[in-house]
Amino acid sequence: MADPTAPRDDLDLPVRLGPRPPRRVVSLVPSLTEAVAATAPGLLVGATDWCSHPADLSVTRIGGTKNPDVPRILALAPDLVLANDEENRRPDLDALRAAGVPVWVTDIRTLDDAFRSLHRLLTTACGLPRPAWLDEAEAAWASVGSGGAPPEADGPRTVVPIWRRPWMVLGRDTFAGDLLRRLGLRLVHAAHPERYPAVPLPELLACQPELVVLPDEPYRFTAEDGPEAFPGTPAALVSGRHLTWYGPSLVTAPAVLRHALDHPLGPGGPGGPDAS
Repeated sequence: MADPTAPRDDLDLPVRLGPRPPRRVVSLVPSLTEAVAATAPGLLVGATDWCSHPADLSVTRIGGTKNPDVPRILALAPDLVLANDEENRRPDLDALRAAGVPVWVTDIRTLDDAFRSLHRLLTTACGLPRPAWLDEAEAAWASVGSGGAPPEADGPRTVVPIWRRPWMVLGRDTFAGDLLRRLGLRLVHAAHPERYPAVPLPELLACQPELVVLPDEPYRFTAEDGPEAFPGTPAALVSGRHLTWYGPSLVTAPAVLRHALDHPLGPGGPGGPDAS
């Protein structure tokens, strides 16, 4: 029976933490890895192969976000595992819970969600003081735009691919979409029924976007791979970490993203038209 006094994660699931703050944490999410490492470097004992920040992170690697090595995680004897409802598979998290490991799951779809969730994860779940970088991130975004404000009426109509072969784009209710909306963009697919719809390239071109935003993750779009598919449309190459990660990167994300959006490649990019 669930403990009614146990703290609850973003999915409103009770997380039975120990009598003392966690001392051994495994993170299954790159942005959460960076958030914990920047706040309490010695707390992490395990992270995924995709956890690239901080660059000097030295912990046991436990596989990918979608295929973590559950036995290896259990061998680390963690006091807490950090996960995300979108990035991690529920069967893996259920297996960890069944083995007696507390799992804290985040669910982040807006910038405001990120600030609330990070505060609770770091202070309630990890038992840490609120870090200064989180205050700095909130301050950096405070002047960008209100979460309740409508998108700029004159902002460019924008398509945001996140994958190629097949083409997939940002749809409704996404963290990255909220950041771009705050920066004044009008996402063509913001009202799509799906969050990450697959849309054939001819349909994307038929939308006649005024800007295409190409992040370098999860698909690694580059100046030579992506812009050529949108002839006649300026293409902004942006840092995926600053667009999709919720953690210390939020401190510099407004400036980094603004610079990229203000300096797109010319229509079609350097490679010329290509409808592949």
